Amino acid sequence: MYICTMIYKRKAYDKLLNWKEKAKGGKALLIEGARRIGKSTLVKAFGEQEYDSYIVIDFNDASPTVFNCFEEHLGDLDTFFMILSAEYGVRLHKRKSLIIFDEVQRYPRARQSVKRLVQDGRYDYIETGSLISLREAVSDITIPSEERRIRMNPMDFEEFAWACGEEALITLIRHCFEKKEPLESSLHRRAMMLFKQYMLVGGMPQSVDAFLSENKSFIDADVEKRDILSLYRSDIMKIGSRYRSRVISIFDQIPAFLSQHEKRVVFSKVGEGSYFSQYADTFFWLSDSMIANECFNCSDPNIGLSLNEERTMIKCYMGDTGLLVSHAFDETELEDSSLYRQILNDKLSINEGMLYENVIAQQLVANGYRLFFYNHYNEMLHRNDMEVDFLLSNQSKTNFKISPVEVKSSGNYRTTSLERFISKFRERIATPYIIHPRPLQIRDSIVAIPPYMAICL
Repeated sequence: MYICTMIYKRKAYDKLLNWKEKAKGGKALLIEGARRIGKSTLVKAFGEQEYDSYIVIDFNDASPTVFNCFEEHLGDLDTFFMILSAEYGVRLHKRKSLIIFDEVQRYPRARQSVKRLVQDGRYDYIETGSLISLREAVSDITIPSEERRIRMNPMDFEEFAWACGEEALITLIRHCFEKKEPLESSLHRRAMMLFKQYMLVGGMPQSVDAFLSENKSFIDADVEKRDILSLYRSDIMKIGSRYRSRVISIFDQIPAFLSQHEKRVVFSKVGEGSYFSQYADTFFWLSDSMIANECFNCSDPNIGLSLNEERTMIKCYMGDTGLLVSHAFDETELEDSSLYRQILNDKLSINEGMLYENVIAQQLVANGYRLFFYNHYNEMLHRNDMEVDFLLSNQSKTNFKISPVEVKSSGNYRTTSLERFISKFRERIATPYIIHPRPLQIRDSIVAIPPYMAICL
């Protein structure tokens, strides 16, 4: 795996290698993702490492010559490539060169041209785009079938640890998880400190870079995160007016939802007379743009969790936990670093559960899971008597099993809901997990793991 610009190794690089080997020029690759997660950096590193030459066409600032080339010369590809080669000063080699359409949502015609370019077969093509804008820029074009898509997430904890030079520690974490053994106490403390740093900094490469390049300054990382949050807000203001205000409303209230005990969206608190159907497009938009990760209640954990989802009961997590920290606390609360010290020293009395649950949701999404939780309302008691934070399916159609996951931010907790869930669905249970700050331990059938082992789920 290649160490890309800003010295960060990304798992998505292996997906690019897989596409290059299997597609063999028959498909372009579209990398979708939220703003500022490192898409452009990744593909430039890929072009430099894996091809004899490459061209990056950044549609944010491409020259009039480039735009005219797409408008006037797609019917004559010999001329088209000759102009691009001269404009960028790059010699193109048949089947050994890559052309990158960066921020392709800025110029939808380039995306539509992929069909003709791929069929020509001379070069490989990668497109990058921010999901927010990609969805808004396809109404007047035909989406090419010669396009394969992958989604790219913010850096997960493992990638953050690599960036911090902790490859050996990650290898040990995976080994101990496989053997179901705890890390030695001093290594556990080291891994927990690293994890809490990740929880505060997050996985946006610019934030990670600011943190590592300035003597591990959380304040410098916070400046970068607030710039990204401002970009998200600006992008939201560009969407259709039909539901723009509702997207802003939900986006602004994500920290408030997650600071509640049950962390669900309570629509009566969003606005008087509010209900889910009014906000369905809002949650879809935030999730589809990867600003947020939505998590639905699954009323009957069975084959195909989505078949039993109750979309009126939803949790809404931030796509990046570092951004959640900056979104939840204003600059004055963070400036003196006291909040950072409280979290690093396990002294934060409020909101720590919000951060822990959000960061586990972020890791599960990075691991490829859709998010579901379980909630049971007891009619006799008139209250919820069972709630499990996450349900992980083995995806099997013939031997379906599910792993319930409970997230605890402190070492003192009860497991009543998890035990009731295990009893009720015993035949469907694989391995139940508790994620807590202590070293790995096994209690009866429940495997309790520290949060840094969530990369192994």
